Parts: sequence; structure tokens; C-alpha cells
Amino acid sequence: MNENAVSETEAMTYLPVKADLHAEIERDLQDPAFRAQWEAIADEFAALDLLLEARRRVGLTQAQVAERMGVKQSALARIETSLTSHRHAPSLATLRKYAAALGCRIEIRLAPR
Repeated sequence: MNENAVSETEAMTYLPVKADLHAEIERDLQDPAFRAQWEAIADEFAALDLLLEARRRVGLTQAQVAERMGVKQSALARIETSLTSHRHAPSLATLRKYAAALGCRIEIRLAPR
């Protein structure tokens, strides 16, 4: 075997890469342009986090939620990713169906900046 060749077992293992994403974000937030962009999309990421956390909390897959909503799994994936893609925002009716599929309800609050 070639001295540079990697055994099949070695090829299947990996070493984790240590990353401190919070520290990287905190560093990047020092840049005013980055901070402005971050703040512009923060509510979208917060909404996505709420959806994904609720789905995780009840222990359902996208396919299971999609079935409960009466849509295809790919449509549900588009709903979840649409919150950060700026292509299409889900309607309140769609978000209500999503919440109902999880046994939840929607609450909307306005908070001072």
C-alpha cells in the first residue's frame, strides 16, 4: 500500500473541528455593516428558531408535520427555510396550520426596540 494511502477505517473517521461560533459572531458584530445586516434579519432567524424548537420539542419530523398539515414534506421544508430566504414569507394562515400540527397556537407580540 502507498505510504500516503489511508485505510478504509481511517477514511471513515474524522476529527471534530473546534469552533466557537458565538465568539466569531461577537467579533463580527463589532463591524457596523455586519451588525446592521445581522439586526435586519434577526427577527427572521428568531422566528425560524421558534418553529424548529417547537417541532423538536414535540418530537416530530418534517414529514410528520407535513402530513398533519396536509402538505408534502418538501413544501414544509420550503416553509421553514422561507423565513430566512427572503423569497416567500409564509402567511399567518400557514403558520397557524404549522402550529396546530404541533399542538400549539400562534402568539404575536410587539416589543419596543
